[in-house]
Amino acid sequence: MPTTAKRPPARERILTTAEALFAAHGLRGVGVDRIIAESGVAKSTLYVHFPSKDELAAAYLRRVDDSWRGRLRAAALAAGDDPREQLVGLFDAVSASYERHGFHGCPFINAAAESEPGSLPHEVTVAHKRAVRVWVRGLAEAAGAADPDGLALQLTLLVDGTLAAGKLEQDPAMPAAAKAAARAVVERSCPPTA
Repeated sequence: MPTTAKRPPARERILTTAEALFAAHGLRGVGVDRIIAESGVAKSTLYVHFPSKDELAAAYLRRVDDSWRGRLRAAALAAGDDPREQLVGLFDAVSASYERHGFHGCPFINAAAESEPGSLPHEVTVAHKRAVRVWVRGLAEAAGAADPDGLALQLTLLVDGTLAAGKLEQDPAMPAAAKAAARAVVERSCPPTA
């Protein structure tokens, strides 16, 4: 007796469809009608789960936030126990992004460029960028940086710049160069302990 695969719940189908479409075409490049058609739900079902396109875009960005911060943490931890190495190792997540099929740059930078300041997607983007910087600041402090805030800002700007460059061209030399720059900044900012 063949078994039929159970369809994911409507909310999950909507969000998974929106994630793929927003990543490939941007927030403005995808209409609600396309998301409805491709997710196989009724318009009323979409609006029950996401009262507006901004609510859907924010849910997409929150999902990407969880995934991206998890990849950054995993890359940092894979670099070992030394926070100095973790600060450099997190750039392996950036490199892995470039290797992913269908990479379209940083979803947050892309969303910020398409969203009005004060809109829900813009607020989620700002919160994401701040949360990443706070986490990097914690690593910088653990690494003994004289100015953990300054080091976190420099490293997150390197991450953002490299991801933004990936929207234009996916040259694997870019994340490698960013990682080398990160190593130089970390070595200058966090003298090794004897």
